[in-house]
Amino acid sequence: MTDALPISRFPVPNLADMPEDIRNRILASQEKSGFIPNVFLVLAHRPEEFRAFFAYHDALMEKPGNLTKAEREMIVVATSTANQCQYCVIAHGAILRIRAKNPLIADQVAINYRKADLTERQRLRFFDHCARSTLSPDGYANEPLRYEHRVPNGSGGS
Repeated sequence: MTDALPISRFPVPNLADMPEDIRNRILASQEKSGFIPNVFLVLAHRPEEFRAFFAYHDALMEKPGNLTKAEREMIVVATSTANQCQYCVIAHGAILRIRAKNPLIADQVAINYRKADLTERQRLRFFDHCARSTLSPDGYANEPLRYEHRVPNGSGGS
């Protein structure tokens, strides 16, 4: 058996030594998902950056909008696959399995979202848009969207 490799070249603080808000955030995530993503522990070395990361994460992934939390995780898995980020595919795939209540969907989306068990809306509209804008943003930015984006209550977005 080999020794485990370090998860970071930077110091990784112990949970007990972290600021209370950061420790609580990490433990809450562990309770929901069953594991602590290594990136959380690494970011905890820099508390201000940790808090900024989670503020941005929450703005994208937690607030109400037109996409379900599972659909948002599907997009992260698909774009992480396109970007060849194995860590993100695995971590967000685990969260997707929980949010979608489907043990197969994360692997299907990671391997080929076009053949995954998705609705027409999911596959043809937002997945194609996200995949294309991830893989070739320079050639896609000015193309019109192929679907109508409905903004709830005319609020300017969600």
